[in-house]
Amino acid sequence: MTVKGVDVASYQPTDYSTKGLDFVFIKITEGRTYTNPKWVDQRQTARDADLVTGFYHFVRPGSMTAQADYFMSRINLVKGDMLALDWEDTGVSNAEKDSFIKYVQKKRPHTRVLLYCSRDFWLNRDTTSFAGDGLWIAYHNGKPGEPGIKHPWRFHQYKTTPMDTNTGRFDDKAALREWARSKTP
Repeated sequence: MTVKGVDVASYQPTDYSTKGLDFVFIKITEGRTYTNPKWVDQRQTARDADLVTGFYHFVRPGSMTAQADYFMSRINLVKGDMLALDWEDTGVSNAEKDSFIKYVQKKRPHTRVLLYCSRDFWLNRDTTSFAGDGLWIAYHNGKPGEPGIKHPWRFHQYKTTPMDTNTGRFDDKAALREWARSKTP
């Protein structure tokens, strides 16, 4: 009753194993100057394996619209791709987190936009409970689907070794793909 995936960044290989996976999230950008040099090849690995694909931006303090524009300028989305904001920097406020997500939703109205954050951020820093189209929660307890929160969630990152491993709250890959493709403005 769940789907399995990983998330990758520049410190993972471009030819990561896709065996048994339904989805992948790939880091593209951070702040307004960094782009993952491996993301295009990492995306090709996902596409070749027919994975549902998401892309994320690691947000830093500063202009949210400039960072969102930088992120979105790096990728040509296809229907069913997902976008996520990676909120880990304590210098980024709730209002800034919310404004980034809302701005990306406005600019990409047919694309699901999610919030990724740790359980600690969600329980102890978040004050708005705004996660765009879904919450992707990091809680490394080794128990897929048990993220330790009451709020509805879509994805749970439950372990980091040997790779960041996630589960998604969908019946199967077809249901995830349909959800990702069904966003209407």
